[in-house]
Amino acid sequence: MSRERPFPPPSPTPLASEEAVLAVRRPLLQTAAMVVSSPHSGTNYPNDFVTGSALDPLTLRRSEDSFVDDLVSAAPDFGSPLLKALFPRVYIDVNREPYELDPQMFREPLPDFVNAASARVAAGYGTIARMVATGAEIYRAPLTFAEAEDRVRRLYRPYHAALDGLVDETLARFRRCLLLDCHSMPSVGSSAEKDAGRIRADIILGDCHGTSCERALTAEVAAFFTREGFRVVLNDPFAGGFITRNHGRPRQGRHALQIEINRALYMNEMRLERSADFHAIKAVITRLLGWIGPVATQLPGATG
Repeated sequence: MSRERPFPPPSPTPLASEEAVLAVRRPLLQTAAMVVSSPHSGTNYPNDFVTGSALDPLTLRRSEDSFVDDLVSAAPDFGSPLLKALFPRVYIDVNREPYELDPQMFREPLPDFVNAASARVAAGYGTIARMVATGAEIYRAPLTFAEAEDRVRRLYRPYHAALDGLVDETLARFRRCLLLDCHSMPSVGSSAEKDAGRIRADIILGDCHGTSCERALTAEVAAFFTREGFRVVLNDPFAGGFITRNHGRPRQGRHALQIEINRALYMNEMRLERSADFHAIKAVITRLLGWIGPVATQLPGATG
């Protein structure tokens, strides 16, 4: 059983409110040394963003990890807290450094502390993305740096503060924590990605090439999905984003594993609707959450 805060289902159209930032669902008692996060499934699109975009609402939603929050919704039932962003990643992406920004998107020169040289910025997918997953440009006109700072302050910082808090609470209770960072991916690599045009595996696990999580756990999770009949790949093309890299410090008892689920398994990628297979895939993820919680609680804690 879980103690729930309001946790709205994904909306088929953008929402107007800018008030909701994140939602946390906690178990009545946390019994697993695990935190589950869904940073890219938010659907709360501010009106001024939608009206100021060069794209229609459905195209804007192409970058969502649609319904991932629903797929992992059983986490509190197995003793783990669940955190999800309510805002969309196309508005601000919390799986980036706070200031990975493209200078070409802004009216004025950017401060020196901005990371304008990352591969993600070059691909068009910085903290504030230049394009959606299809490669279409988002904005009609350049932004101001003040707009970027406002999004970082209102949305990015609170999300990471909540995530840090949940991880720290888990570490204090269990002396170890597994952060399971949950995402979905288009079934075919886009033109901006290194696997452009390739059909992707069913599941891609990212542990930053063995540095963010106990390797044995990554192998066990891969084996779990393989037993369920899925094709699993490690770290290619997604080895782990900012959240995984930032939280994954196994020597400190902090383990982080990114899971990418192929959208073709559970949804219609064109209409952005659940498919007939959605509940079967959700059942698999629910079994994963039930199995992995006790495993996480036995992970190595801090050393030295």
